[in-house]
Amino acid sequence: MTGKNGEIASGFAHDQQGAQSAAANYSVALVSADILKPSQRAQIVRKVFVTDRVDELETKFDQAYSKEFLDKVGLDENGNASEGMTYVSRTAPVGTKVTLFTGSSATVEVWCTGVFGTAGIGSTTPVSNDWFTMTLKLQWVGGDWKVDSFSQKDGPAPVNTDRTASNADEIAKAVEEYGGFTYAR
Repeated sequence: MTGKNGEIASGFAHDQQGAQSAAANYSVALVSADILKPSQRAQIVRKVFVTDRVDELETKFDQAYSKEFLDKVGLDENGNASEGMTYVSRTAPVGTKVTLFTGSSATVEVWCTGVFGTAGIGSTTPVSNDWFTMTLKLQWVGGDWKVDSFSQKDGPAPVNTDRTASNADEIAKAVEEYGGFTYAR
């Protein structure tokens, strides 16, 4: 899949570091603003997941990101923000840990931080930060690591600083000017 910030990485090494790289990159894709857009969601799912899980997961993602969910976060049925608003969902992997590695499968935890919400005057879901850990179960299939399943839990989170939050225009401008990373680790 190619977006304004590049493709989801692929072609990872068949070792523990390759599994960690795959998990970090797939975490970024799975929590991106693009996953909320039906037109791009199928491409992401097909690029990231093992083939025999694609149909099931497309259905689950479509249910999770229903019109009702999109309404709650201030997006239309196509995953787009209202005029004058910018939806932000960017994830940055902070570290990875392999908890299982057999050569044909791996379980990798990815500790992440991110920014999520809608930037714009009058937004009911302002951009805030989050800390979470994703656990991805990977399979070595067709010469690359692919996700079989994943889960997410809160934290660990550091103490927040007393830094003044940027206004909505600064956040929206940053999203427009700074491309997201397409390759991690």
